[in-house]
Amino acid sequence: MFNFTTLLSNPLLFVVGFLALVISISVHEFAHVFAAYLQGDQTGKALGRLTLNPLRHLDPIGTLAILFIGLGWGRPAPFNPYALRYRRWGPALVALAGPISNIIVVALAGYVLLLFGSNLESGNLLRLFLGTLVILNAALAVFNIIPIPPLDGSHLLEAVFGESNQVVRLLKTYGIFLVIVILFLPSNPISGFILWGVRLVLRLLGLGQLA
Repeated sequence: MFNFTTLLSNPLLFVVGFLALVISISVHEFAHVFAAYLQGDQTGKALGRLTLNPLRHLDPIGTLAILFIGLGWGRPAPFNPYALRYRRWGPALVALAGPISNIIVVALAGYVLLLFGSNLESGNLLRLFLGTLVILNAALAVFNIIPIPPLDGSHLLEAVFGESNQVVRLLKTYGIFLVIVILFLPSNPISGFILWGVRLVLRLLGLGQLA
């Protein structure tokens, strides 16, 4: 989860955080649609979602929820699993495209920050924007690989064990409730997992100093 509530006291910081959020969600959802399109599914393209235009991907309520409570969503990327070239692994490839795209953003923004950040003051808006982009995208990638529906990682679990697996079927039915319960536990294990995952992603990319 990523909470921008503390940015509300500074309008400029709020704009920086919101812009980073818009870019991150748009890239994530576009990547889902693009991965489906590469496998032959025209659903997303026909619905106008094969674009980086944020207006096509942002859910107004979900975006506000991320900003103010640290938990939200974009508009789900539409795809037809029966139109995919790879019937079993296709949905997993579509799902994983989202987190992978976020990691690519982490790498791009992070390396730019390393190259030019030392020439910028600590309060420089560009530096803050790049830093926010790095942490937010790393957090989105880590959160979405959790193998519990409706998160992206659940499609990989389904591809490995099959739709008929009892655990997979239970998670598809009750996964959303499980996520909500875990998120609102007093000692939220997901927050700890995301923090650990963000640090791991940055270290693997050679960006450990940005953690």
